[in-house]
Amino acid sequence: MTTLETLLRDPDAAGTWSLLPDRSTITFKIKNMWGLVNVKGKFTEFSGTGELADGGAVSGRVEVRVESIDSGIGRRDRHLLSADFFDAERYPQITVDITALQPTAGRRADLQAQFTIKGNTEAVPFPAAVTELDDGSVRISGEATLDRAKFGLDWNKLGVMSESVKVAAELVFERAGGR
Repeated sequence: MTTLETLLRDPDAAGTWSLLPDRSTITFKIKNMWGLVNVKGKFTEFSGTGELADGGAVSGRVEVRVESIDSGIGRRDRHLLSADFFDAERYPQITVDITALQPTAGRRADLQAQFTIKGNTEAVPFPAAVTELDDGSVRISGEATLDRAKFGLDWNKLGVMSESVKVAAELVFERAGGR
């Protein structure tokens, strides 16, 4: 295993990296019922790529299929797909664009992320851990808090839902074409 700084500066690591959906997860959690209940869910269909340039500059994009939302309750999922929330018919995709990565301490880094949901784009701090795995792939794990209203997800009958939602990701990338 190498340090994050060593990985970023390794000329053999430069190039395009592909997201491995079968080894990755994207989840969310929001407090409901005035904070008494945690509602958890996940997205099951997503793809992405990353780019590591010579010198350590990082960029990338993850695309999430909105209709793949799964909170464990079909009726709730259908409501989340409606115009009250994601309006999946008009906005079938959530995108997260990474424009930079700044190492902090150890394997930790701050990702500069731009989330686009329902046509609304906002910068969201995304602290993450970056780990090189034994097979040469790289895992990026982190969590961010989104303000729902900034993305047009502000439906909240009787004020039962938290204004923010936590989004977590554990994404595994491998060098395009394998190692």
